[in-house]
Amino acid sequence: MRRLGTTALGLPNGPHRVSVERDLEVPAADGIALLADRYAPVDVERPPTVLVRSPYGRRGPFGLMCGQTFASHGFQAVVQSVRGGFGSGGVFEPLDEGEDGLATIAWLKEQPWFGGTFAMHGPSYLGYVQWAVAAEAGPELRALSMQVTASQFRDAINVGGTFALESTLIWVDLTSRMKHPLSGITTGIMSPRRARRAALSGRPLAELDVLATGGQQRFFQDLLVNGPDTPFWDKRDFSPTVSRVRAPVNMTGGWYDIFLPWQLKDYAALRAAGHRPYLTIGPWTHADQRMMRDSIGESLDWFRAHLLDDPSGLREHPVRVYVTDAGSRRSVGTVWSGPTGEWREFPDWPVPGMRERRWHLQPGGGLSRDLPPAASEPDRYRYDPAHPTPFLGGPTLMGDNHPVTDQRRLERRRDVLTFTSEELAGDLEIIGPVAAELFVRSDREHTDFVVRLCDVAPDGESRNLCEGMRRLVPGTPEAGADGVRQVALELWPAGHRFRAGHRIRVQVCSGAYPRVARNPGTGEPIGTAHRMLTADQEIFHDPGRPSAIVLPEMPEVPKPPDTEDTTDTREGVEAPGAAPSP
Repeated sequence: MRRLGTTALGLPNGPHRVSVERDLEVPAADGIALLADRYAPVDVERPPTVLVRSPYGRRGPFGLMCGQTFASHGFQAVVQSVRGGFGSGGVFEPLDEGEDGLATIAWLKEQPWFGGTFAMHGPSYLGYVQWAVAAEAGPELRALSMQVTASQFRDAINVGGTFALESTLIWVDLTSRMKHPLSGITTGIMSPRRARRAALSGRPLAELDVLATGGQQRFFQDLLVNGPDTPFWDKRDFSPTVSRVRAPVNMTGGWYDIFLPWQLKDYAALRAAGHRPYLTIGPWTHADQRMMRDSIGESLDWFRAHLLDDPSGLREHPVRVYVTDAGSRRSVGTVWSGPTGEWREFPDWPVPGMRERRWHLQPGGGLSRDLPPAASEPDRYRYDPAHPTPFLGGPTLMGDNHPVTDQRRLERRRDVLTFTSEELAGDLEIIGPVAAELFVRSDREHTDFVVRLCDVAPDGESRNLCEGMRRLVPGTPEAGADGVRQVALELWPAGHRFRAGHRIRVQVCSGAYPRVARNPGTGEPIGTAHRMLTADQEIFHDPGRPSAIVLPEMPEVPKPPDTEDTTDTREGVEAPGAAPSP
């Protein structure tokens, strides 16, 4: 039945029969017992172990994906429920996983069936718990394989200084309701709906956890009163230890994942320390099932290479990214990507040959590589937090909204500015980090700015590619004598080909609700703020204040395949509706 379940999930069954030991008790440092299931191939003597620590249960789909599958391919797999969930003792302490993780590893090394080496695997929180212990796990840790995660969640929760309201509410609701093996199915559907309903209620943030979950959630309340620079994050931020990790690391991310910018910072830290991690970035959201499924195959290849000395499954280049393409605007699953989107391999990230080019905002709503030609009046809009600028598509945790959507409805709003290039004479490809620099003035010291990059098709359809946001507070950044502030924003990275005849568009606004909490303009604590003040915003675009977006342009664009052939089966080219595979 487990093999049938594995097949039903689209996972690869291996040749080995698997035995399971249930509810092994792992002692934590404070004496409470953490429960784990051990999957083992029945005909292999003390093989390497894959350790998985999860807040989402150790049976059901997670047991099949992380236990049965690895064991059927000749590894042992220990799948553990973290503190406070699914029978493990204690109370769930989100993001506080260092001590329990190290206690689990110490227990693992003492077991008579332990073969002397182990790896760790898992997406999202299951990847975060790997960073929590990786630097201290000892030489027995030989490999890490992690998906859509980062060594710290602080910056993803406080993106650009804003508060990631919707994703945080979804996750708090999800974890508060997961009590039995099938809860993941129902909560995965209902948690985004409950979070959206609560966020749109108009109530103060401190009341939204009760509206979504039915009761106050301590972790959510802690996040509202502990900003990104408070001691609350000290034991929950493992980014300082990334450079000390010795085990080889395999990373998988998605262009539309909420953690991608910080996952790439972890990659950069490993490279700076002299390591050679593998990196795959696909056209995926955080909870994309295609990514979850395909990452199992990549992890198996990674573990064979580093635990069984069989590197035959590894690709030639360590970096592989999927370059999206608006050519025919066909849909691949839930992702806006034409059949000419394709996988590319590179030796490193940022990719060699990329150069940063500034595209300047122009008077009259233009966008050009040229500097603005002369002094001009700034563009203006009014942001009203009582009617916040909505979020239509972009990085998401989970839910039924598409990550890429037509933005024209948003762009018609009076609180959204757009700056659009002329039609491109030839294809333009970008792969890498995207940034923006705005010269702004506001009548509020407390305010937000959001920048979004879009691809505009010849018929006018405007599709979002990536975005970034920044919350301003008094003195950060400092205003000049004229009240103008120079604001730097990091957008999500991108890998995309703009086709000839398309146009590049930049949106500027001051909200993305409910993805991030609205800025009330008062400077009051975000949890209890109830007064809403409008903000009159000015965006400058003149030679002395040249607001711009910075694109990672590639020097040459390979000739695209024939877009009329929608069943192209060449390597790296997906037919419409097919799931791209890494």
